[in-house]
Amino acid sequence: MTSSTNPDAASPPGGGPGVAESQSKGSTAIDARLLKVAGVVVLGAIMATLDMTIVNVAIPTFQSAFQATYAGVAWAVTAYTLALATVIPLTGWAADRFGTKRLYLTALALFVAGSIACSTAWSLEALIGFRVLQGLGGGMLMPLSMTILTRAAGPERIGRMMALLGVPMLLGPICGPILGGWLIDSASWHWIFLVNVPVGALAILAAVVVLPKDETHPGERFDFLGMLLLSPGLALFLFGVSSIPEEGTFESARVLGPGIAGLVLMILFVLHARGKTNALIDLSLFKDRNLTVSVITLVLFVIAFMGTMMLLPSYFMQVRGESTLMAGLLVAPQGLGAMMSMPIGGKLIDTIGPKFVVLPGIALITVGLGLFTQVGTDTSIWYTSGSLLVMGIGMGFTMMPLMTSALATLTDHKVARGSTLMNIVQQTGASIGAAVMSVVLTNQMLDHGVDSTKMQSGDQSGGPIPPEMAAKLQQLLNGAADAFSNTFVVSVVIVAITLVPAAFLSRKKVAPVTAPAEAVEQHDDQPESHGQVMR
Repeated sequence: MTSSTNPDAASPPGGGPGVAESQSKGSTAIDARLLKVAGVVVLGAIMATLDMTIVNVAIPTFQSAFQATYAGVAWAVTAYTLALATVIPLTGWAADRFGTKRLYLTALALFVAGSIACSTAWSLEALIGFRVLQGLGGGMLMPLSMTILTRAAGPERIGRMMALLGVPMLLGPICGPILGGWLIDSASWHWIFLVNVPVGALAILAAVVVLPKDETHPGERFDFLGMLLLSPGLALFLFGVSSIPEEGTFESARVLGPGIAGLVLMILFVLHARGKTNALIDLSLFKDRNLTVSVITLVLFVIAFMGTMMLLPSYFMQVRGESTLMAGLLVAPQGLGAMMSMPIGGKLIDTIGPKFVVLPGIALITVGLGLFTQVGTDTSIWYTSGSLLVMGIGMGFTMMPLMTSALATLTDHKVARGSTLMNIVQQTGASIGAAVMSVVLTNQMLDHGVDSTKMQSGDQSGGPIPPEMAAKLQQLLNGAADAFSNTFVVSVVIVAITLVPAAFLSRKKVAPVTAPAEAVEQHDDQPESHGQVMR
C-alpha cells in the first residue's frame, strides 16, 4: 500500500470527511453526525448483549418444549458463546479487508437471520445449530461497534462516545432476564428471538443511511495459519471452562481435555504471531504500555464482575424465592447507577485520563459488593438495592473507561485489531468468571448441606426449595444464604486485586498527535497517519 499526504486519504477509515475535518481542528464537541453513528452501533450492541442473557431465562421452558435435560439445553447458550469465540478473532482482519460498514451490515444480517431461524426451531438440535448462525453475526457486532465509534469520535471524544456504547453492555445482563421473563410469560419462547427482527431491521436501515463508506486494505494477506490456531483454540478453551459448572470440578476430562488443547493452540498462535505484521491478532499491540495495563486490569475485573452478575439473580431466586421477572427487577438498581455515572465517567476520561476515573470506580464496586457478603434470607430490599446502586455507579466509572484507555493510544490502522483483542479478553474473562463463581457456589452449597439441583429445578414455581416442613425449609434457606455470602467474598477479593494493575493506568488525558511524515514513509505497509498517545 502506498502512503499519501492527502488529508482526505489520511482520514480515519470509519469517520468520513466530516468527522475527519472536525478532528483535524481538534474539536471536542459531540455533533449530530457523531450521535447518529453512535445510535447505529448502539442498536447492534443492544441486540448482541441482550441475546447473551435473554436465553438464560428460557432454559426451563426449552427443557419442557423439547423434552430435554438441563445439560442438553445449556448447549443453546454454549453454542452461541463458542460461535462468538470463533468469529471474534477474524473481525479485525475482515474489517480492514472489507471495510467496517460492509462487514457491520453483514453481521447484522447474519444475526437477524439466525434469530428468525431460532424462532422456527423444531428440535433442540435445530435450535443449537441456529444459535451458531446467530453467534457468528453477534460475535462481530461488538468489536465492529467499538471500531466504528473509536474511529469516528477521535481521541478527544472517545471517552464520551464509548460511554454510550457501554450502556447496552451493562444493561444487557440486567434487562435480558426481565425482557425474557416477560416475553415467555405473556407470549411464548419464540418471541425472545423474534424481538430481534424489528430492532435488526431498523439497525440495518440506519447503518445503510448513516455510516459513511470507509477505506479498505485489500492488499493485506489473511493469516490462515493463525486462524487455524486461534479460533479453534479459543473455542476449545471456552468449551472446557464452560463445562466446569456442569461437571462440578476442574479435574473432569471434559474440562481438562478441551481446555488444555485450547491453551496449547493459543500458545502455538503466540509463537506463530510474534514479529508478524499480518497476524490475526497483532501482538505488537502489547508494546503499548497503556493497552497492556488496561488489558490486565480488564480481564481481572471482568472475571469478578461477570461472575457476580450470574450470582445476583440466583440469590434472589434461590434464597428469596423470587420469580425470574422479579429477580431481574431487583437487580435493576445496578443499571440505574451505571446510567447515572457512565456519561460522567466518559467525560472525565476525556479530560483527566483513565487512572483517576477507574480507581474510584473499582473502589465503589468493592464497597457495594462487600455489602453483599452480609446478605441473608431476610435482608432488606433497601439494603440490596442500595448496594447494587453503589456497584452500578462504580461500573460506569470502570468498564468502558478501561476499553477507552486501551484503544485511545492506537493508530487508526490498529483500532480494528485492538477492538478485536479487547472483545476476546472480555469474552474469555466472562466465561472464566462464570465458571469460577459457579464452582465456588456449588461447593459452598454442598458444604452447607444444600441440594442445589433441587433449588435450580424449583425456580419456575417461585419456591426454589421444596421442603417437607418449615424447619427444614429455613435450614436450607439459611445454608443457601451463607453459601452465597461466602461466594461474594471471593468476588470482592478479585475486584480488590484489580486495584493493583489499575494503579498503573495513565494519569494524563488522551491527546492526539500526528505521526511525522518520515515515520509514515518508513512504515509504508502500515499507515499510521493519525497516531494517538497519552501525553
